Amino acid sequence: MINESESKSSLRESIALADIVISINGRDAGKRFLVIETDAEYSRIADGKSRRYEKPKKKKNKHLKLEDRADNQISERLIKGEKLTNNEIRRFLAGYAAQRSNEGGIEDAKR
Repeated sequence: MINESESKSSLRESIALADIVISINGRDAGKRFLVIETDAEYSRIADGKSRRYEKPKKKKNKHLKLEDRADNQISERLIKGEKLTNNEIRRFLAGYAAQRSNEGGIEDAKR
């Protein structure tokens, strides 16, 4: 049987480029971000508003919660090394939040 700490750490380690994550620590706790860059310990995240693509937040992966994988178009562009605009990031995250709230997540409507 896998203990809870092992499953949490393996989930956090699985954070990849173009994932949708939620910050679980710090001033930005509870906010949704898009992963712009990642490695074994840190990810650079942006939301297009407070954290812009040009200056993403460097955050430890253990302080992020994986919420979902981004759609193919966004992930393909990031993998190719193409730059996203802040407007594209904002619209993508807003569309994702709207989709989540339509599925019944009251908490997601606040983000």
